Amino acid sequence: MQYIHIPDTDITISPLGLGTSMAGVKWGKTAQEADEMFGTFLECGGNLIDTAHVYSDWQVVDGVHEIARSERVIGEWLSLSGKRDQIVLLTKGGHPDFSRPGADLHKNRCTKEDMRSDLESSLQKLQTDYVDIYMYHRDDRNIPVEEMAGTMQEFVEEGKIRYWSVSNWNADRMRAADAYCKKMGWRGPVADEALMNAGSRHMKPLSDDTLVYVYGDSGLYDYHKENPGNLLIPYMGIAEGFFQKYLAGGAEAVGASAYAVPENLAFAERIPALMEKYECSVMNVILGFFTQQPMTCVPLVGPRNAETIKDACRTFEIGFGPDILPEQ
Repeated sequence: MQYIHIPDTDITISPLGLGTSMAGVKWGKTAQEADEMFGTFLECGGNLIDTAHVYSDWQVVDGVHEIARSERVIGEWLSLSGKRDQIVLLTKGGHPDFSRPGADLHKNRCTKEDMRSDLESSLQKLQTDYVDIYMYHRDDRNIPVEEMAGTMQEFVEEGKIRYWSVSNWNADRMRAADAYCKKMGWRGPVADEALMNAGSRHMKPLSDDTLVYVYGDSGLYDYHKENPGNLLIPYMGIAEGFFQKYLAGGAEAVGASAYAVPENLAFAERIPALMEKYECSVMNVILGFFTQQPMTCVPLVGPRNAETIKDACRTFEIGFGPDILPEQ
């Protein structure tokens, strides 16, 4: 892998991030399972582990409802493995309550008190003294950007986080944060997580309208082209497995998907030829999309097993060309 340095920081990360929303749910239920998954990622050259305090509050696993399950799984692995210094740890706070059915995802929790509470709990769950990158998981446009940046700067000065960033913010708020932090002499947001993948340009909106898309009226696509100091970390990097499901089961297998639109179906039909040309998997084609963008991208992949991790990491050893892009 060719590693990526975030400008004006001392952070260098792998071109792929390990998404962990299913840690302790679909994998990592035992220490051995967790060690296999995280160990495989490190062995393949990965170092960015992405989580959030809210992962996976909405799940009941084996009859147990647990808050911050993903962070707990990561923390136990860090404690047992002693590999904290080998990873870049990213977690997020401030997400609306997701611990009960019918929770209002529009009721933001981005105040200083909310963020401090989440951060302190995250540090305890993760069994670490600091987070490398700490994110606002959502935005609250009723809170001035200056106040939100000031909260994060306090955490930096306290040594609890090294850098801060955002997720699901629009470009206008990020530009305002950049300008204010520059004025104050602070390092502003170093990264941004938003929804982007090979099928997201034309997809239908998902049911959660608090998600922010790189394409569309968020302004993020142009923002990231113009601002390399704020690294784009796309989530849902493999489009919820849409293209794999289509190639395995046809249109019937994806009929209810938000990605099931003519443009994405047309691209799906091209994928077998791309797989043959580049001697690669469907996963590689879908992640190869990010290697041909006009801005640096570090996509996140939520794996099913260790083989998924190996396959995803192989993407960055393949010399893809622009024909990997859906729009031709």
